[in-house]
Amino acid sequence: MNNYFKIGRLAATFGLEGQLILEHSLGKKTSLKGLEHIFIEETNDSFLPYFIAAAKIKNDKEIYIKLEGISSKEDARKLIKREVWLIESDFKKFSASAAPISLLGFMVVNEDSELGEVVEVIEQPHQVLCKIMLNGKEALIPLHEDSLEKIDKKNRKLYLNLPEGLLDIYRDA
Repeated sequence: MNNYFKIGRLAATFGLEGQLILEHSLGKKTSLKGLEHIFIEETNDSFLPYFIAAAKIKNDKEIYIKLEGISSKEDARKLIKREVWLIESDFKKFSASAAPISLLGFMVVNEDSELGEVVEVIEQPHQVLCKIMLNGKEALIPLHEDSLEKIDKKNRKLYLNLPEGLLDIYRDA
């Protein structure tokens, strides 16, 4: 089974012929040149491929995108606010290595203990949060210059030194 990585969402329609604006967090300007399809989550963990007819850079965080089979503003409007996903190989090709989103799939390690794999990266104005599954619960781990020890890209590990008690809320049943 493919691993899917969330890259953004369809934010708005553009024009009258079904174009959409894709807000992404790939960390670089891209037109997604060479990408054949994106995936849109229809139901939980159920992804449908949408083939790309055309794509053009709007700015460093947005792309104008035209999908096959979407030919009117009304058709495009049905996809607004839907999250957009890429398979792992496409994600690695199109995301900037320095972008926080490139940490998806990394194992979070705290004091030589593996906590869990990063399943989502949430970028906020003043901090970056990594969502992991810890004891069956979603746990949000803040990335901060004081807690980040190192990023091992080769072994896909994120070494942290988290403050005492930060994870207790997720560990207590």
